[in-house]
Amino acid sequence: MQEQPKKRQPKKPKSKRINVSDREKWTRILKDVEKDEIPITCLEALNVNLRDGTSVVIDILQLLEEGRDPVEIEERINEKLEKLDYIIKDVDFFVNIDLVAKTIQPITDKFLASLK
Repeated sequence: MQEQPKKRQPKKPKSKRINVSDREKWTRILKDVEKDEIPITCLEALNVNLRDGTSVVIDILQLLEEGRDPVEIEERINEKLEKLDYIIKDVDFFVNIDLVAKTIQPITDKFLASLK
């Protein structure tokens, strides 16, 4: 009897690590994220645009660097935005892309490793 050749198993594709230094990719990813659920610690600033054309900038990064409590910052901002909702046109969120990438990368790596 002739020995049959062993079947080769297909190679598993190697997982690719997402390049944290590629800010453009993270910028595109974050544009699709709902901004109302971003942790306050991942924000650099808010730009509150009022109906009369004026803008108010809230420097979140500075408040955090001063040692303010993130929960307190978030609560106060939410209270003010609710009270002034009738004069607010919209709010622009400025996300700290580097911090988000640094935070998400280990989670992404762990998830991709579990797919092997």
